[in-house]
Amino acid sequence: MKFPKVSIIVLNWNGYKDTVECLDSLKEIDYPNYEIIIIDNGSSDDSVEKIEEYERRFNKEPRRRHWPMSPAGLIQNQKIKFITLTSNLGFAGGNNIGIKSALENGADYILLLNNDTVVEPNFLSELIKVAESDRIIGMLGPKINFYQPRDRIWFLGGKINWLLNKGTHLYYGQLDKNLPQEPFEVDYLSGCALLVKRKVIERIGLMWDGYFLYYEDTDWNLKARRKGWKVVVVPKAKIYHKASQSTKENSFSYIYYHSRNGLYLAKRNGSLLIRFCVYFLSVWIFIKQIIKLLFFPSKRIWAKAIMKGILDFYRGKIGKMKVDN
Repeated sequence: MKFPKVSIIVLNWNGYKDTVECLDSLKEIDYPNYEIIIIDNGSSDDSVEKIEEYERRFNKEPRRRHWPMSPAGLIQNQKIKFITLTSNLGFAGGNNIGIKSALENGADYILLLNNDTVVEPNFLSELIKVAESDRIIGMLGPKINFYQPRDRIWFLGGKINWLLNKGTHLYYGQLDKNLPQEPFEVDYLSGCALLVKRKVIERIGLMWDGYFLYYEDTDWNLKARRKGWKVVVVPKAKIYHKASQSTKENSFSYIYYHSRNGLYLAKRNGSLLIRFCVYFLSVWIFIKQIIKLLFFPSKRIWAKAIMKGILDFYRGKIGKMKVDN
């Protein structure tokens, strides 16, 4: 059996402890043909020094693994490549640097993997088996459980609700039992762990970096589906995710990016009717936030974040949130 080359891209931003734990779990995977590309996205902590130290140790240690469908004792030559950026380019911008490097190195598959995850040893082999079984499958994702508690689902595929202009995590918070075990198609997969065929990227291009944070993975999935590729979740592949480590949910930035980028998602992917409904709804939501500012002081931070996100969309602002003077 052939073992396509997989480039695993891990994006780090001020989170070397999580990154090292993720890399330690990747040491144990049973797939024989992969490389790891770490992108430091302009960290201001000790990430670069710590990861460089880890990289030197990792690359000096030859590893042997026995993959179930490979000859016993197959020698693995996995290496870490570490790329440092001088500024934070956002999720898409940072990962796109890694994707370009992987394609230049001859990768057959690209795996985006959050640094705040740990993986099961067979997760990649399960993904590749399904990917190689159907040439129309273009993007694949594993079952993603919470890091704690590990028996609860964080993500098992996503569904788009255009009426609310948001994505829903299927089976979110449910116990990891009596759930689908065979691969199935979904509207989108999370960029937390996303396997993409080289052919898909060559056809649809890189992720749009205008989002900076959130929705870029969904946008990429929808673009692939429009080009005829299947987007599939593989439940037998499992990882664990420390949800929202880099940006706290319900923080100003979290609400801002979701408010602004949801509108960009509709603009880039929705039909004329969907765009009209979403834009109309955004005006109503904006007016609602004005009322909150006037009469509900405890809601002011949220209201300001939503209003800024909506206004910045209509102003055509993209990329990293700019602080108003």
